[in-house]
This record gives sequence, structure tokens and C-alpha cells, in this order.
Amino acid sequence: MKKFFIKTLGCKTNQVESALIAEILSDNGYNEVSDITDADYYILNSCSVTHIADTKNLSYIRRAKRENPNIKIVVTGCMAQLEKENLIKSNIADFVIGNYEKNDIAKILNANEQIKVSDIFSHDTFRYEKLHQTKRTRASIKIQDGCNNRCTYCTIPFARGKNRSNNINNVIEQINLFAEEGYFETVLTGIHIGQWGQDFTPKKSLINLLEKIEETNIKRYRLGSLNPLELTPDFIDFLASSDKFCPHFHLSLQSVCDKTLSAMNRKYTAEQIKQLIDYINLKFKNAFLGSDIIAGFPNETTEDFEITVNNLENLELSRIHVFPYSRRKGTVADTMPNQIDNNEKKRRVEIIQQISDKKIFNFFKKNINTENEVIIEKKRDSKTNLLKGVTKNYINVLINANDSYKDTLQKIKIIDISDNKEKMFAEII
Repeated sequence: MKKFFIKTLGCKTNQVESALIAEILSDNGYNEVSDITDADYYILNSCSVTHIADTKNLSYIRRAKRENPNIKIVVTGCMAQLEKENLIKSNIADFVIGNYEKNDIAKILNANEQIKVSDIFSHDTFRYEKLHQTKRTRASIKIQDGCNNRCTYCTIPFARGKNRSNNINNVIEQINLFAEEGYFETVLTGIHIGQWGQDFTPKKSLINLLEKIEETNIKRYRLGSLNPLELTPDFIDFLASSDKFCPHFHLSLQSVCDKTLSAMNRKYTAEQIKQLIDYINLKFKNAFLGSDIIAGFPNETTEDFEITVNNLENLELSRIHVFPYSRRKGTVADTMPNQIDNNEKKRRVEIIQQISDKKIFNFFKKNINTENEVIIEKKRDSKTNLLKGVTKNYINVLINANDSYKDTLQKIKIIDISDNKEKMFAEII
């Protein structure tokens, strides 16, 4: 029996696809192993959103080769889609499999096809395969792939193609299966989930899908990253009326300076962002509001950066995921003048990170003595040996309780902030 080891980098969509790859290979006579030295194939489901991601991809491949010189390297994911020729010519990979071909991985390996990467823009339909098991406590489902936006810094549309939506029946079938398997929560993932249904005739909106999910037996659901323009007042009102929706928002902001947003080809303003966040906090008590911010975008002057900093300080966010702008070949931003020095980008990242640290601490403080609902995971926390889980509003909690509570849904009370200020302590009530 052939053995494989799989490594996943990048987004939650890749995580879902890796679980499906593992299931497909297992169903076709392959055996997944946890030790690279025991594997015949090293499968890297790659990310290519930044140059750092590309560096990580190559680092993991080199490590696999060192640990097992005879192993066959299989690269799939966004790096495979964007760099297929280079991966083969440079002898980095033995197999290169495109994003649309992931579900065919068993056939490709059995046929010994070295390259299987199609033109991603030639595909108009979503590829659906039912997933029966996932190693994670929360079962994610991919509802959409691709992106129709053209942000000036981003290569993802070229790696993922145009927007393609999973149909409602498939999504509901998958969620019902997860519920039957004992999962309490599902996470709706995709490359741009706010575009779900826009490729249908007639068009549908994400609310149409959520209305059907409300009728399933799943206890709760969570949404992936959303563009601010997609969170309309009607959409927020719908979510606020739901008992199943987890009040956890991840807003793809990227900047809070109008000039920079325009240069990025984002279609909203800082004032619209403020109004959105104010409305979410009006409709939800203690909702988690995460966000993405790019620091050091080309031609982002000191004054532009200060506008973003001041706006971030005043916005009622819970946490900011900040990262330095990364030049990507083939994007508009790569050719823009006034590229920012790496040291300056690092300085700006550190400033925003400090703002984020204050915000998450304040968010934690607001949640002390509040009651919540948590899914308790199967494995204990490695550092404290306490049970761990995630609340509906996305707080990682540690609980002093016996093993009988593992893999259950419990009501808890949050009592304190952990010593490292990254988690909170809670007790079962």
C-alpha cells in the first residue's frame, strides 16, 4: 500500500481541501502516515498569497527531502497553479497538481502524470465532493471558490479563477452529514464567500444559503472572511436574529485610509467601514470583530499610514491581523512607484500589532463574568493540560474539568484572562 504525508499551508479553504485529498487517497488504496520518513509521497497543499508563503513552501519541501531522500514531492494549491513550469524545471517537485484538479489526485498519481494544471479561468462550475470526516472539532465546508474582484496587490484570482458557487443542495447535504457525524459547528469557507450565488441564474445571495442552513440540525455555524460591502444592514439584521450564527466577523479591510483603499482597488471608504463596525456592535453584544490590514502599501505616505493608525485606534475591533505588503509578480501594485522599504514596513506592522494587542486585551476584559457556549475539544491544551475550546464569539478558553466533557457542547462562564493573555479561563455552569 502506498503511503502519503500531507502538509497544509494557508487558508481554511486549503484545510478543507486537504481533508478531502486525504479522504480521496484513502478511498483509493493509499494510507496516510504521520511520519515523513515512512511516506512514499509528500503532498504540499501550498499557499502563495505572499512571498513569505512561497518561501515557506520551498522550506517545507527541502525539509521533506532531507528527512526522506526517496520521497516523491507532490505540490498542489496556489503555488502549483501559478508556478507549474518552474516547479518541474527546477526539479523541486515530482508532481504538480492545479487547484481545479485536486479532487483527481488519486487518478493523477496512479497514472504517473507529472503535471496536471489547467487554465483556471476556463472553469465555470464548482467541483463538489462529499467530505465524511475532518480531524478538526469544527467541520468546515467549502461553499465557494474563486474571486471576481481585482485588488491591485492580489494574485489569488489567477490561482483560483472566477467565482464559482457550490449549490444549496450540496451544502445542505454536507452540513446534515456533519450533524449526523456528531459535529456541533460548521464553518463556511471559500476564497470570497460573499460572492456566493452571484454566478447562478437567477443570482442568489449568501442570505439565501443561510436561510436553508438555519433549517438543518447543525447547532451553530460560523462565517469566513467577508468584504465590508457585503455586510449590508439587512444581512447583519438577519444574522442578529439567528440562534445558530456565531457572532464572529472577520472583515477584509486591508486599510482604513481612503487614498490607500482606492490604490488597492477596494470599493469602500473609511467612513463606510466605521458605520459598518458601529452597526455590528449595535446589533451584537460582545461580537468578535477581526480584521486584515496591509502595512506599507506602495505610495502609502507617513500621513496615509497615520490616518489608518488613528482610524484603527478609534474603531471598536477585537483583533487586527496585520502583515507587510508583499510584492507579487503580475499584479498592478508590483509596478507602482514609491515602494516602501522593508524596514519601514516592519516598523508599521509593529505599530499596528501594538494596537491589536490592546484591543484583544480590552475585548477579553469585557467578557470576564459573561456566560457563553463552547465546544470542548478532544485534546487537552499542551501547556496547561486543561480542556480547551472556542466560544461562539471566538474566544479560546481553558477549562479545569475531567475527560467526560471532551467533544461536548457546554455552557460556561468566563472567569479570567490567561497568563499569556492569549486565552481565557472558564468554568462549566
